[in-house]
Amino acid sequence: MNSVPAASGSRVATVLLAGATVLVGLMAGLFFAFDVSVMPGLAQGDERTYVVAMQNFNAAIDGNGLFGAVFVLALLAAAGSAVLEYRGGRRAVAVWAATAAVLYLLVLVVTFTVNIPLNNELADAGDAVKLTDFSIVERFKGTWVATNIARTLLCTAALTALSRALVLYGRATAR
Repeated sequence: MNSVPAASGSRVATVLLAGATVLVGLMAGLFFAFDVSVMPGLAQGDERTYVVAMQNFNAAIDGNGLFGAVFVLALLAAAGSAVLEYRGGRRAVAVWAATAAVLYLLVLVVTFTVNIPLNNELADAGDAVKLTDFSIVERFKGTWVATNIARTLLCTAALTALSRALVLYGRATAR
């Protein structure tokens, strides 16, 4: 006798939860790469090179639709997953997905309140070749690097929460 398990999830719920996990993982990886390679590498060079490189990185990210989509869809997928799981009666999965959504929302808050304004300040400094006052670099480095580490940790925590949600989802839908 074939019966459909009562706790089985929909394809949408599966795709959304898996998608949220991948998207948040991509963002955690991006932030981590800056923490362990890009920023330490730039710190080894001169201030003019630092400004040019950061202006170029920021311009490349700002004009990249794929980055923008991943950046925003990570939150939407995590939050949407939490809602679907709650409605589907998988409360434990919903709690972990909601936790991930809140953690990732904090990433966005830090990004929009600290990192983007710093990026804009650096962009507003103008052409690095003509720049004579590099005091902006020291102010930028300390704060930007610290908040990027915070974003890495928050994204990693969100990724961990989504991983836990996936495990619980698998158990709930296997019954």
